[in-house]
Amino acid sequence: MYAVILTGGKQYRVKEGDVLSVEKLDLDPGRKAHFDRVLLIEDGETIQVGTPLLDNAMVLGLVLENYRDEKVIVFKKKRRKQYRRTRGHRQSLTKVRITRISPDRTLITAVDLAEEKPAPVEKPAPVVKPKPAPAPAAAPEKAPAKGKPAKKEALKKEAAKPKAMKKPAAPKTKKATKE
Repeated sequence: MYAVILTGGKQYRVKEGDVLSVEKLDLDPGRKAHFDRVLLIEDGETIQVGTPLLDNAMVLGLVLENYRDEKVIVFKKKRRKQYRRTRGHRQSLTKVRITRISPDRTLITAVDLAEEKPAPVEKPAPVVKPKPAPAPAAAPEKAPAKGKPAKKEALKKEAAKPKAMKKPAAPKTKKATKE
């Protein structure tokens, strides 16, 4: 037996025991999902097709988890216009296991529809890290001597050395031109 259901604007072909990812449902894991927008049911002998939906059909499922899909990169570009935009998108999805397909809602018992509260998740106790023991007092570092830095002193020493005398440049003369 299989059915075609409509959820999140998409159609899914499902049978009992299938696990499928659908657009995010506002249900916590462990809750029951009801899909009442059933388009088609096939039970091996007959096929019931809705116009567009079957009136009394229902598909039940169990929410396994809510998660986000892999990132899809959206890149837009207009050539020769210096326009480029890159965006990422992660779709929120819900994983559901199909538990029951029923062509008639009256066959679904109150137990099937009853909401079960998921077991409370116990939060682990916060881990308290012990503070490290203070380090033993070390001898204070010697402060740099007040005065001028070593680089400036080295430059002054070089400036104090006598420079070698250069020859004066030869005077520039104009070339004689024929007139």
